[in-house]
Amino acid sequence: MLEQTQKIKQRYDELTELVVKPEIIADNKLWQKLVKERSSIEEIAQAHDELSKLLKNLHDSEEVMKTESDPEMLEIFREDIDSTKKQIDELNEKIQILLLPKDENDDKNCILEVRPAAGGEEAALFASTLMNMYVRYAERNHWKVEVNDIEETELGGLKECSLTISGTDVFSKLKYESGVHRVQRVPETESQGRVHTSTVTVAVLPEIEEVDFEILDKDLRIDTYRSSGAGGQHVNKTESAIRMTHIPTGIVVACQDERSQIKNREKAMSLLKAKLYDYYKTQIDSEYSANRKNQVGTGDRSERIRTYNYPQGRITDHRINYSIFSVDTFMDGDIEEMIEELQKADQKQKLENLALK
Repeated sequence: MLEQTQKIKQRYDELTELVVKPEIIADNKLWQKLVKERSSIEEIAQAHDELSKLLKNLHDSEEVMKTESDPEMLEIFREDIDSTKKQIDELNEKIQILLLPKDENDDKNCILEVRPAAGGEEAALFASTLMNMYVRYAERNHWKVEVNDIEETELGGLKECSLTISGTDVFSKLKYESGVHRVQRVPETESQGRVHTSTVTVAVLPEIEEVDFEILDKDLRIDTYRSSGAGGQHVNKTESAIRMTHIPTGIVVACQDERSQIKNREKAMSLLKAKLYDYYKTQIDSEYSANRKNQVGTGDRSERIRTYNYPQGRITDHRINYSIFSVDTFMDGDIEEMIEELQKADQKQKLENLALK
């Protein structure tokens, strides 16, 4: 394992020297790039140093044992050696996970979209509950949340909602939320106390700044309209909201959160880039769909991924068959435990796939 991490450790040391050089600091773009690269391999470099230290301690203890004759001291050394070997095994497993190929989008911000599916007004109400859950989770992680587009029902549910969430490790965590979320509960509109089942779809897309495909002006239809959201008289008199349609694919995005038409246009273009990136990537990935269905982190939005059972106070993720029995705290944004379990399952699957190659 040391051989696999040696080059990464050398690159880390090289970057550590580079990022403090005045000529590098003067070039802000280059400096940020190098700092980002250094940060991405820092954990592996630290694990390399820790493993080197443990292996040296193990070697020293084994050498001393060869000349030691006192039974009590021999027992102490045996215990020390056993403990060190256990730490080495655990660290090797950690390094294996750290060396797994990373999703190219993991360090990106994300666009999160929530829409009701089956269940009428109850689905719309649960869509609102889910949106609030993600906003609370973002707050717990000190992420920034911006509303791109939102359309509510008369009873306070959601017809649709689009958020941009910015911060550290946003997409790497929220990407597991893509899919169909099923709720089983007694709706507020139910007079006889019967449990209803409804579904909501969640889509999580990486925010794409640079794309390797061209968006031509002739392929776009841009419409302006009056915002239906908050903002007083201004939004009722000014057509500041933007609806952008990509004609070749039929993809439509809308943004009405900003008071400025120019800002809404910029945000709509950012949304469109993300959706087109996802569209083209999905076409490529469909060739490997059989393999992807065996993975936790595929983000297949047609798949039912989780059930929220209110009468039992249970949330179950069907991809990993893992349940949490605290529906109130979960819906208040305390979803980190579930995210961590999904990450572990994804890592385990990737390790197994590598072992089969």
